[in-house]
Order: sequence, then structure tokens, then C-alpha cells
Amino acid sequence: MRIRPIMLIAATATAIATTAGVAGAAPAAQMHGTGSSGASVVSGTGVSANRVTAAPAGFTVISTRTSPIGAGTVAKILASCLGPDASDFHAVIAVRAPVATKDTDGVVIAVNSARQYVQCETKGHKGTSMSVPPTFINDRLWGTGHQIAFFDSFSEPARGQQTLSLGAGHYTPDVAKITISYGDNPTQYPALMADGAFVHTAAITGTEDTSTSPTPYVHAYNAAGQEIYNQQTEPTAQQ
Repeated sequence: MRIRPIMLIAATATAIATTAGVAGAAPAAQMHGTGSSGASVVSGTGVSANRVTAAPAGFTVISTRTSPIGAGTVAKILASCLGPDASDFHAVIAVRAPVATKDTDGVVIAVNSARQYVQCETKGHKGTSMSVPPTFINDRLWGTGHQIAFFDSFSEPARGQQTLSLGAGHYTPDVAKITISYGDNPTQYPALMADGAFVHTAAITGTEDTSTSPTPYVHAYNAAGQEIYNQQTEPTAQQ
């Protein structure tokens, strides 16, 4: 069964001290640094690095690797997801996940001129999306001091007794880098970032089902490398 919590994350304007080992980040539209996990990532439709990490809770993050979805397929996915409104949106991130579930193996994040972001999940190479109606990941404006706002995430069983964890959201210009940690494992994995949107995805083993899958936590850093949002310590939703 798919678990899909939808959360509005509001970060305070006060910076938190930099997490040990997390380097300062380049601007979001460029290639990002290593982070504490040692994994590197390319923004947008690029490929993120593979990383194997054993977690104290008994689960293992097998891979965070993504691969780009071709432009022709992306256009079909947006048409399937958005219908006649597809022409108003352009894709900013379009990637295949490291493992496929029954319904999902990739996601396209697109934005329109009003800066409204939409999340369209997809499976296979036919250019269709099951996100009908589509998932809009910012149906409200940011308030003062918000850095990360309104993202959608889920965990779902995948092949080989693995679980796919996938999520997306968007961020303000003062965020230079976003990383994701899972459960009580402190390792942080860089998210894909482009044009104000981010995507995180991982193949995880060691969980019996999605109800016991580790929770993904969002961490945001400014250009100086300071952690300005930590979902584990500031989980309260605000509007």
C-alpha cells in the first residue's frame, strides 16, 4: 500500500550550525558538492551517484542513482498528467528512480509562469502518467522565512524486496543545497535541484513493508554551508 504524507515544511530564518561533514554548496542550478554522504549529484535531469550505507535501524539505502527521461517522453508525460494545460508548463526535473514499483519508476516536476509546480509520476517508456489529476506541490504562497515549502512524498514496495522512497518539493532562493536523511541514519544524500524544485529518491532494503520504511527528512543549506532547515528538529507545519 502506498504511503503518501503531504506536508508543508516551514523553515525559520535563523540558521542552524552546519552539520559536520556537509560542505558548502554551489548555487542550486549548478553541480552540487558531496555532502556528508560522499555522493555527488547533477541538477535537473542529470544522474546522481550511487551509495550503499548500512543504517542503525536495520535498513539499507541501496541506491540514490537516477537517470534522465528523454525530452520526447517528458512531453508525453506532461500531456498525460496535465491535459490541455500541459503547454503552460515546462519540465525542470525529469528522472527515473533507482528501482521500479508496480506503478512508478520516474517523476517529472514542471513549473508554469505563475511559479506553480506540479509533480507527475510515470512508469515505463510509453509517456503516460498516473498522476491524474496532477499533484501540485505548492498550492499556497510562502510565508516570511520559509525556505522549503509543501512537498509530496511516498514509499512503495519495489522489486527484489526493496522499497522505493520518492519525494519532491520546491525551495526559495536562499537555499543552495538540499539533502535527505532516512530514519535514524545520519547519512545525508544530496537531492536533485533545478529552477526552484527538488526531487529525492532512494531504493531501500531491510524493511518488511512500506509501513516500516524509514522516514525521509529534508535538510536545507545556504550558500555558506549553514544548515537553515532540519525537518527532524523543525517538523511543525506552518502556513
